[in-house]
Amino acid sequence: MNCHHTFSILLILGIFCSGTILLGQNTIVHGLVLDENDEPMAFVNIAFKHSTVGTITDFDGNYYIETRQPTDSLIASSLGHRRGVFPVRKNQEQKIDFRMETISIDIEEVTVRPGENPAFSILRNIYERKKFNNPDRFDSYQCRSYNKLRLDLNNIEEEFKQRMLIRQFNFVFEHIDSSEMFGKNYLPILMVESVTRYYFQKSPGVDKEVIEAFKMSGDINNTISQFSGKMYQRLNVYDNFMQLFEPGFVSPIADFGKFYYNYHLEDSASIDGSWCYQVAFQPKRKMERTFYGFFWVADTSWAIKKVQLRVSSDVNINFMNDMVVINEYERINDSTWFLKSEEMLIDFNLTDKSYGFFGRKFSSYDDIKLNVPVPVHIQKELTNTIILEDSLDRDETYWEANRSSGLSKEEENVYQMVDSVKKVPVFNTVYGIGELLLDYYYVIGPVELGPYYTFYSHNPIEGHRFRLGGRTSPNFSTKLRLGGHVAWGSKDKNWKYGVLGEYYFDKHPRISVGGSYYHDMRQLGKSDNAFLDDNIIATILRRRPNYKLTMVNQYNLYYEREWLQGFSNTLHFSHQVIYPTQYVPFELYDGTGTTSLESLISSEFTLNFHFAYHEKYLIGKFERQSLGSIYPMLDVDLTWGPKGLLESQYEYYKIKTRIYDKVETDPAGYLKYWVTAGKIFGELPYPLLELHEGNETYAHDVFAFNMMNYYEFVSDEYLSITAEQHFQGFFLNRIPGLRWFELREVVSGKLLLGRLSDANKNVMEFPPGLTYLREPYFEGSIGIENILKLIRVDATWRFSYLDHPDIQQFGVRAGLWIQF
Repeated sequence: MNCHHTFSILLILGIFCSGTILLGQNTIVHGLVLDENDEPMAFVNIAFKHSTVGTITDFDGNYYIETRQPTDSLIASSLGHRRGVFPVRKNQEQKIDFRMETISIDIEEVTVRPGENPAFSILRNIYERKKFNNPDRFDSYQCRSYNKLRLDLNNIEEEFKQRMLIRQFNFVFEHIDSSEMFGKNYLPILMVESVTRYYFQKSPGVDKEVIEAFKMSGDINNTISQFSGKMYQRLNVYDNFMQLFEPGFVSPIADFGKFYYNYHLEDSASIDGSWCYQVAFQPKRKMERTFYGFFWVADTSWAIKKVQLRVSSDVNINFMNDMVVINEYERINDSTWFLKSEEMLIDFNLTDKSYGFFGRKFSSYDDIKLNVPVPVHIQKELTNTIILEDSLDRDETYWEANRSSGLSKEEENVYQMVDSVKKVPVFNTVYGIGELLLDYYYVIGPVELGPYYTFYSHNPIEGHRFRLGGRTSPNFSTKLRLGGHVAWGSKDKNWKYGVLGEYYFDKHPRISVGGSYYHDMRQLGKSDNAFLDDNIIATILRRRPNYKLTMVNQYNLYYEREWLQGFSNTLHFSHQVIYPTQYVPFELYDGTGTTSLESLISSEFTLNFHFAYHEKYLIGKFERQSLGSIYPMLDVDLTWGPKGLLESQYEYYKIKTRIYDKVETDPAGYLKYWVTAGKIFGELPYPLLELHEGNETYAHDVFAFNMMNYYEFVSDEYLSITAEQHFQGFFLNRIPGLRWFELREVVSGKLLLGRLSDANKNVMEFPPGLTYLREPYFEGSIGIENILKLIRVDATWRFSYLDHPDIQQFGVRAGLWIQF
């Protein structure tokens, strides 16, 4: 089962679903906590007696707590107040209010300055001991972990269950329950368990995970297992900014935490042999990326014993209604504390009343070894995630022995339930629709038809263009993929077509070969990120007729070899024949005038070097999407074009280098930048030189110059720099009246430097509008993103070459960006 399976199940069970209904026999208690002056009390601990189920009051003194396994009493406790105890009626909803009585207490071993908040002295001690308690201080460590990941569909209403399409799935709703934390009903739909061994070392750098056992509800494949475990979610409370979503959240023990939080000393107690203090915290301002919650800190060592974090309700994050993180630490020797367990519960919803899902993660850690060298055979592994061959074959005896916490009854039922859902006949139909929406292809057994957005498009050369494409699906093979397309234009009356094939010898690390042939219309000088030429959206958003398409016959071959995760080489061979049009003629200078060229033929070899230290991926059956790296990413292309090979008309050499990086600028969002530089050696016509990436649509393209036309600038030596600062609402969140729209600011600039040698100016006559750079080209934009959680709109200005014909000095560009 892969990611698309999960989302398709969500679609099946969640079509048109909205509203909330609580089901099941739960004990629900809510109420208000007041002091002796009838003032609301924040951060009062509320818990069932002799139970781990608990919560704290909000800023207004309100609380809500729910469980299926209540005890007979509910306790309210707060430092400096007498503990309140009330009896509870099991399996009922009830309201219990507490009035807390003030008492005097003694606090040992904390020096409080006159007039100072007593929590501040504790914070000073935490700051002083941070570098000794931060687990990142170790040169190396190893640990074993048990991980449990679960997805639950939530907000399922009774009306939804009675719809005709859903009635075939009624057996599923026997497993419905209600959230103890968020007060929503939910249905478990996916369960993943893994046992892993994690290795970390600073020098030489090692960050690897060995998956020793893996189990998942439904079909199992190796790639989905890489979503489990520690490596893809590492929250360290000792970091000033906790990188959960972009930008990071301010840690409650950040060095500058007092600027963001109010602190209250709430309680003290002996926990596991250490005297600890409980400090509650709450944000000082609205809509900042902060938490509210509490932590327990051990005296003497001043190490965090336990921390509970809950995201502020008004924080500017998309699709996430709520999130709770609970981390517990334990002392493993006289002076060292290490993470014992971490729990995370996230409530994802498009809106408060629409269906969504809970994401739950639990991890526990044991067999911890500090400053022990990583085994040589682990260091030599080529990928960061190693899956043992027998990891999918563990029997139930193994799982019972290796689970640090047992499965609940509902978790045990998930494995059986998902298999039962797939046997319902209507599942395959709805599942296919879900795959079509998510992957742009419709799966029919061993074949996938699509992408659907290329079926129809329009341009001035072909007229109405109709295209039918497809490829083989993983049902045909998980190593070999074949594909192709045919297209026809109503104006030129010509057929176009293409075929492709690729074979994967291995995927971890990746070793593959492939080839393709295309006889089709292409737009030269277009960025890799731009819409396909025959994309219906490009037709709709085009700001000027596209007369610059050219017919291209192209053969491509490649061999890709990934040596280490994040380091690979790819060898390309390309042979192309480019044909002129009446709008893009090929007129060669011959000393006395020009001569028309019927076609332009070239052959070239390109060796690509890709390096991204500790790069991570989302991996599918064939494609994989880079999640980037915390380090800069580098690509280098070395190209040789031999004259005479397959009638190639020119000999040339090219070198091109690209650097990309993302820099966290907490709390003011993050900066992205791209630097590209290149040089071409040889006398070449302009189609084989660097035609700089323009954009003639209203869609914003981060890799193109959005105010530049196609065929406007050409170079044989160039440098381009693009920078984008995403402020993530840093300013707009502070403006009353605007903050509730959760808008985010973005500012960008694009600079291009280039030159063209005299020799290359005199090879082929330039078509109208094409020239070379005499001075820098620059454009910039100010934009708003996260409009309706999906849309980005940029006001874009062009600051140079304003005398060029048919250009825009100012324009509005828009795009769809799905982000948290």
